[in-house]
Amino acid sequence: MQQVPKQKGNYGIDAPIVVRNLSLMGIGFLMIGVAAFFVFPARLQWLGITMGVVFLLTCLIGTVEALYMVWSSKVGKFRERERLLDLVAPRGDEKVLDVGCGRGLVLNAAARRLTTGKAVGVDIWNKQDQSGNDPEVTRANARIEGVADRVEIISGDARNMPFTDNDFDVVVSSLAIHNIKNSVDRSRALGEIMRVLKPGGRFAILDFQHVGEYAEVFVKLGALDVRVVGPHWLIFPPVRIVTGSKPGEREG
Repeated sequence: MQQVPKQKGNYGIDAPIVVRNLSLMGIGFLMIGVAAFFVFPARLQWLGITMGVVFLLTCLIGTVEALYMVWSSKVGKFRERERLLDLVAPRGDEKVLDVGCGRGLVLNAAARRLTTGKAVGVDIWNKQDQSGNDPEVTRANARIEGVADRVEIISGDARNMPFTDNDFDVVVSSLAIHNIKNSVDRSRALGEIMRVLKPGGRFAILDFQHVGEYAEVFVKLGALDVRVVGPHWLIFPPVRIVTGSKPGEREG
């Protein structure tokens, strides 16, 4: 049974640079749009009005997108992580890996669903991907939510994870693998997920880019029951989840 956290951890803002740029863009277009109403002479007033409206609409779009991303970081992603974990349906005794765990949003939620199991998070702690991304912050969030005894934090690259073959019952990842810019390297990361999964183990990978690519790679790697769920709009940009399992009999 899923436990209720003692207190909610701080999981930051996803893609903070994008949010900042959208906000600055909105302010810039607002200023240009207002100025356009006044800088043109009377005979070209129609042009000033047209440009002003266009720039103000652009400002509105950028501002709404920035606010949507903040909302998804503070509200939407908490709901979406539960959907992600529901798709792998942990029993409570598994060893779960969160690839690109960041500040522990999915990692700690997975740990709350465990009884005798363990949740392991691996990341390279890139602060451009998430504000305040740091292993000590992740450990602090685990303590705040009362799951530190079931959580382990490890520094490592998804393309070459420091784990043995067939080590985990479940592997999850949320908004992480798209940060690997090269498709060959993304395939390496997905191959690592299959490598560290036990036979019969399950995976669920949530992302807003390349999800169709992930599904194709998993099929080529021999994964079973590969499917794509979504899109879901609780996170902006909207996300999809690819799920499947490693061939073999599940233990227990």
